[in-house]
Amino acid sequence: MRNEKCECGNVVMSCASGFPSLVHFNFSHLISHCSFLFLITHLLFFIAECQAQTTVILTGDILLDRGVRRQIQAKGIDYLFTPEIDSIFAHSDIVVGNLECPATDVRTPAMKKFVFRADPEWLFDLRRHGITHLNLANNHSVDQRRGGLESTIENCRRAGIVPIGAGPNMEAAVQPVLLNSPLQTSPRGGTNNIPPRGDGRRGVNIWLFASLQLTLENFTYLPDETSVSQESIDSLCQRISRLRKSDPTAYIIVSPHWGIEHQLAPYPLQRRQARAMIDAGADIVVGHHTHTLQAIENYKGKPIYYSIGNFIFDQSKPINTRTCMVQIRIAPTSTEVETIPCFIRHCAPHLETP
Repeated sequence: MRNEKCECGNVVMSCASGFPSLVHFNFSHLISHCSFLFLITHLLFFIAECQAQTTVILTGDILLDRGVRRQIQAKGIDYLFTPEIDSIFAHSDIVVGNLECPATDVRTPAMKKFVFRADPEWLFDLRRHGITHLNLANNHSVDQRRGGLESTIENCRRAGIVPIGAGPNMEAAVQPVLLNSPLQTSPRGGTNNIPPRGDGRRGVNIWLFASLQLTLENFTYLPDETSVSQESIDSLCQRISRLRKSDPTAYIIVSPHWGIEHQLAPYPLQRRQARAMIDAGADIVVGHHTHTLQAIENYKGKPIYYSIGNFIFDQSKPINTRTCMVQIRIAPTSTEVETIPCFIRHCAPHLETP
């Protein structure tokens, strides 16, 4: 067999008898064709990544009482959400806030210094503005005692919001929540847009552990009764480790309510605890409670936000009005974490402008 080049640039493969075969090659066309296929393949991969990407937003403390209540009564609850905040929420699949008050009609105030209560109908407004999940694992969820907590859990569900970090007993309260469950809807409308994986599950599973790491004031620990998530760091780390082993490709978020109020830096024990959570298998730690913006640390390539501060709140001192949102974009092969700086003015969060 011999190759002969014709005038058109084709290489004609001929057999020994002199009859040309039916296979013709044009190398320039072949290269162009391969390049086109390469481009299409990468474009389809990029589109698949975008379709499989889930955007999660985490905010700090949301108070709907005291000074915030007065703003709502004077200006309406929509005042608390600027167009810029609404836009970020609308372009996210999951928005998790820390509800720093029970939302209930139950009025059985606990014996403590600061006691809050929100009107339950305001939860529908939070959902309308894009909040999908509310963290109840904090020291104010029990301000109206167990009956108020139980009512708040039910009121969240009635408003279409998923309550996190609380349950009918402690064992239920400490369980992680699958944020991108097919049963949950996103602010974009419809179910969360994670396509099925080869094993039949949806994309990357995104789990969140909510945990109160403080002693509750005048609230008896009764693990068989309605409770907020409250367990030791060792127990929490064991749960994280078990989840990591059972779901190796999952993205695991841990949200502790901890620290010392109005401090600008975490204390050494918190640093050790946060790193232990990462070592156990967490991908990110996002804390709150201090009402201040604290350090962001990178540990073994994983971010630790010790406190992201307030979000909707009535404290007006400069250290209490600096805050941020944490945006996490999670795709099957990549994750991107972004800090969105904000400031609070007259109880409402605003985006920082460069």
